Amino acid sequence: MKKQVFKILAKFNKLILPSFTKKELDISKASKIQLAIIGWRAFVTTNSLD
Repeated sequence: MKKQVFKILAKFNKLILPSFTKKELDISKASKIQLAIIGWRAFVTTNSLD
């Protein structure tokens, strides 16, 4: 059940949130909001995987 929720969130993240790797964002120059988005996407991705 929990994994299903994270898989849905991962799809939502992919559609809505920006991808900073495609924009070649330098992590050292990222703002706090950008770092929060990166952290959230990483958290959801790790929980949606096996």
